[in-house]
Amino acid sequence: MTAETETATYPVTPRNRVKRLHERGSYDRAAVHAILDAAMLCHVAYVIDGQPYTTPTLFWRKGDTLYWHGSSASRMLRHLKTGTPACLTVAHLDGLVLARSGFNHSANYRSAMCFGTARLVEDPEEKIEAMRDVVDRFYPERSALLRPITTQEAKATTIIAMPIDEAAAKVRAKGVGDDEEDFALPIWAGVIPVTTVLGAAETCHRLVAGVDKPETLSIFPEGGRLDEALKTGQRIYEDG
Repeated sequence: MTAETETATYPVTPRNRVKRLHERGSYDRAAVHAILDAAMLCHVAYVIDGQPYTTPTLFWRKGDTLYWHGSSASRMLRHLKTGTPACLTVAHLDGLVLARSGFNHSANYRSAMCFGTARLVEDPEEKIEAMRDVVDRFYPERSALLRPITTQEAKATTIIAMPIDEAAAKVRAKGVGDDEEDFALPIWAGVIPVTTVLGAAETCHRLVAGVDKPETLSIFPEGGRLDEALKTGQRIYEDG
């Protein structure tokens, strides 16, 4: 275990301290990682010449380092590769909370905010490994089934790595928080759960005859939850 991961929590600083409803916050590494690992899409925030930008992108985690990739022509990636402070965020909407007053309506959610300095992955071997990782992280052992990455594909792709220097998780997972005197009002209140559910796989119409869907994709069952599938994929990725 490296010195970076010896502690169970991320350091608390003015940058990552949860200021509003701080009781919902956590700096625990396991809590932050669980929220990250249940997601595929993140938003990366950064500043170019005083103008703030936020870019949605796919990402993955390897230990205490976050990776994302894109086209070499991307404005975000061309800027971040110089070694720029960035903030990567993930959020899951888990429920709609309807109260007896508009003020107390809310939502159940899980969110994570990670801070660090992004760097360009320049080592050719590390870059090819990362290009395989982005497949295997989400689809266990799939890169071994695919044709090799071409030189042109590697050249056209930029990989960014960002060690997590500071991070915070924030979660709401409870019922209605009405004022005590409002509970007697004849108004319906409650929580409507929200999940992203997997549909039935749609086979490519140009699939070669006799090719079956690999067993490794069984982590994506029809009717299953996407966040649970992604967490399973992360465990397999880490064990691999």
